[in-house]
This record gives sequence, structure tokens and C-alpha cells, in this order.
Amino acid sequence: MHPQSNPPALTLENSADYRENYANSVQLRASLWDFFLLFGTLRQQTPEAVTIQNFQGIYLSPQQAKALLNVLSTNVQQYEATFGEIRLEPQGDSSLIQ
Repeated sequence: MHPQSNPPALTLENSADYRENYANSVQLRASLWDFFLLFGTLRQQTPEAVTIQNFQGIYLSPQQAKALLNVLSTNVQQYEATFGEIRLEPQGDSSLIQ
């Protein structure tokens, strides 16, 4: 038997170029070696025109992508248990949907 060891101490540090942003657009590309997430802000000023301003791209290994999937799935389930189902169809002004 292996003796149980204590996990290492974890320190979180922000790099000098760390930033936080709001994204309502995420695009995904996958290859054999990695996943690429492209985050942006979507604006629809008219029913005919949508603009997405991308601001950050992140590459993830397949292992990190799967870990992210698990973390997001768990957190979405907890959110819905607390606040109710998250619906993906737009709510409100249906004139923007065509």
C-alpha cells in the first residue's frame, strides 16, 4: 500500500497580462492535437446584421478540454438545481429571430 500523501499547496497567480472579459460568443475548432476556443462579443444591431468581435483565443489539449467539459457540466447541473433550467432559445423580442 502506498501511504496517503497530502496534496501540494496550490498558489494562484495572475500574469501581468491577465484580464477578464464577458463573452457571449464561443467558437470551437478541433484538430487531432488540440481544441481551440475563440471568445468574442456578439452584437446584433439590426435583424440583418450580426457582428462578432473576437478578443481571445485559447488552445487546450484534448485532456484539458475533457476536464473543462466535466467541470462545466457539473457546474451547469448545480446552477440548474439552484436556479432552474437554462433554456437555449432566445426569450423576449421575437422580432429579432428570423
